Amino acid sequence: MAELISRQGNKVEFKVSVPASEVNRAYDQVWAGLARDVRVPGFRPGKAPRKVIEGRVGKGYVEQEVRDRLLQSHYSKAAQELKLSLVDANIDPQPVVSGQAFEFTVTGETYPEVKLADWSGLSLSAESPEITDDVMERTLGDLQERNATFEEADRAIEASDQVTVEEQGEDGGTYPIYLDVAEEHVRDALLGKNKGDTVEITVPAHQHGDHEHPEHSVTVVIKDVKVKKTQALDDDFAKSLNFDSLERLRTDLKAELERRAAQEGETARREEFVAHLTDNMEAEIPAALLDRRRDAMLEEIKDDLGRQGVKWGEYESFMQEQGKLDEFMADLSKNAESRVKRDLALEKLAEDLKVQVSDAEFNQTMNALAQANGMNPQELSKQLGPDGINTYYASLLREKGLQQAMAQLSKPAQTEQEGQQEQETAAPEAAQGEEETPLEAEQPQTEQDGNEGEGEQKSE
Repeated sequence: MAELISRQGNKVEFKVSVPASEVNRAYDQVWAGLARDVRVPGFRPGKAPRKVIEGRVGKGYVEQEVRDRLLQSHYSKAAQELKLSLVDANIDPQPVVSGQAFEFTVTGETYPEVKLADWSGLSLSAESPEITDDVMERTLGDLQERNATFEEADRAIEASDQVTVEEQGEDGGTYPIYLDVAEEHVRDALLGKNKGDTVEITVPAHQHGDHEHPEHSVTVVIKDVKVKKTQALDDDFAKSLNFDSLERLRTDLKAELERRAAQEGETARREEFVAHLTDNMEAEIPAALLDRRRDAMLEEIKDDLGRQGVKWGEYESFMQEQGKLDEFMADLSKNAESRVKRDLALEKLAEDLKVQVSDAEFNQTMNALAQANGMNPQELSKQLGPDGINTYYASLLREKGLQQAMAQLSKPAQTEQEGQQEQETAAPEAAQGEEETPLEAEQPQTEQDGNEGEGEQKSE
């Protein structure tokens, strides 16, 4: 039985009373498990008296097991009974005694009530980048650069050459240097030199990772010099990239750039919409929720560093020495707050829109996620665990709500376009004494079909 003692904002306190009958049942279950698992010399398994078992494991152990069992079962039931969604809780249990009721008190913080500002008439300003002729030419130029070849050059080194050098010393080796992307001190040392020259490159002091490298010199011998050769922008170049012609390359490239631009524009509009929600929502966010997200993000950072062979303690000490640890932790807290606000806003959005994720949808996405990670759904579920599955479900709910809201925001613009098209279609019909040619009669319909296609893509 749960009883709410007080509730002020997000802070709550309640008391739970467990009947003596359930306490006795928990004792029986604990004793049964101990009788099965504890081996007592001179007794067959399950036959040792409780006093003997208690002497081996200790009376405190039995009480602790009973208390943990009761808390695990009745804490969540009490929260459900009182309709409380707790972020953080402190449990104060009373002593547990066989044959007596067991009581415990809980103080904690609930998830905040979130109120979103009206967004139904929101006009989003973010647009897709325009694919101009200049963008096309720069992209084609990048393709030429990436597919350039290098040929031997019997001359002094120039700014766009590839130079193969052999570094002297025990740790030396042979490697190419591309001067058009090389660092300034390397480029300046090699320009104008020739094959066979020995060159000393002065490397300025610099920081790499968590190490400070002082200024030092590297001696290299120039093994060869190669000049960059880019192909002419013609059909042969297009065919080398598996296109029938340069015209086909341009057509397909423009379509791909426009697809990416549309995707970039849609992402920008989504982020603009989410920023509107978070900036204008009303919510008193519990400190425990922010702390939990910050700690989770810090654990992710530690794991990433560990995979790179860097221990968190060493990295923390390095930042402390550089005077950057406080800034790092402040940024971490700021990012945690931003993520918490985003999740709360999108969860409230999904709730307001009455969004649901069906079992079929959830299973389909779980299957796809499992396949992408090279495992079956059962293995994925086991790896995620109950908390991970709930988190994944919540992410699907947020994403579906965001998609639905974006589709609703695109409808007014689509309706306005359709209204303008209807006026354009009606205008020739209202003109007196003018006859429509077949081309003029078909043109408005063609434009309308094209715009409807755009509307469907935006909605998707």
